[in-house]
Amino acid sequence: MSRYDEVKKQLIQTPKTWLVTGVAGFIGSNLLETLLLLNQKVIGLDNFATGHQHNLDEVQSEVSPKQWHNFTFIKGDIRNFDDCQKALTIDNTAVDYILHQAALGSVPRSIADPILTNSANITGFVNMLTAAKDANVATFVYAASSSTYGDHPALPKVEENIGKPLSPYAVTKYVNELYADVFNKTYGLNTTGLRYFNVFGKRQDPDGAYAAVIPKWTAAMIENQDLFINGDGETSRDFCFVENAVQANILAATADEEGKNQVFNVALGDRTTLNELFSSLVSALSINEVSYSKQAIYQDFRVGDVRHSQADISKAKNLIGYQPEFRIQQGINKAMPWYIDFIKKQKM
Repeated sequence: MSRYDEVKKQLIQTPKTWLVTGVAGFIGSNLLETLLLLNQKVIGLDNFATGHQHNLDEVQSEVSPKQWHNFTFIKGDIRNFDDCQKALTIDNTAVDYILHQAALGSVPRSIADPILTNSANITGFVNMLTAAKDANVATFVYAASSSTYGDHPALPKVEENIGKPLSPYAVTKYVNELYADVFNKTYGLNTTGLRYFNVFGKRQDPDGAYAAVIPKWTAAMIENQDLFINGDGETSRDFCFVENAVQANILAATADEEGKNQVFNVALGDRTTLNELFSSLVSALSINEVSYSKQAIYQDFRVGDVRHSQADISKAKNLIGYQPEFRIQQGINKAMPWYIDFIKKQKM
């Protein structure tokens, strides 16, 4: 039995109370669904800046009425300290774990609006840390980012070796790590950062200028639109299916002392080029009887992008028992019916 299986069994036997920030977003709603299915009590905080009510509605359809009753939603903003405090005191029940997912992602968005990115990702982050400290939360797990590696050329990426940030977004995520470390050393708050590497899966929004590559390309293919690749297509990423990221969050929150106050890579430990990704998506669509016969159109490299990214996940394996269950093609195949259904509903 894996450590993840053991932890899930323990949580079912002894339920805990969790606060998930950014709960209406992509990763947040997947965390919510898993926790509710484990019969946990969950408080969710979101301002719908990038999250959606339909993500919460979908989670409700996936769990039992009794499990949904264990969820309390607060519409609020992490940039407002009162909202952060409210999320930790609303039911007069002590929150055991915080899974902090609320942030403004996207390198291009941060370049276009560094002030907004800084406000959400740094001011909001410090607000949540402070509220967690004041509420004596056992463990504060937060979404860090592979962008922290910046211009460091070595592959695979090892947690202790980072370079200079290449975007305002990367700066904010590195500052999160610095603040988390200081809050641990100064106030004794247990913090754990998860450096996500290109997480993908159901409920990842394919719309908007800052959509991630997999949902954006998939939507274009389903609608038989032209598909654009930045650069020559040999740029590579370590794509991580969302259920692997959910596993990492739960393991990090419940880790023993050795696994606390760390930063971990959350990825597959592999590399996939954009050209390979293109072929994988075409294949998964074909399995679902959707054909895409157009050739990709190559355009200029995007400012602020890292050329190659691949994670060393041995630290997370050794210290918290992380074992990614889904390879990239498995994840794409599992997520594809959701994407197809989502695009069809949008057309109705």
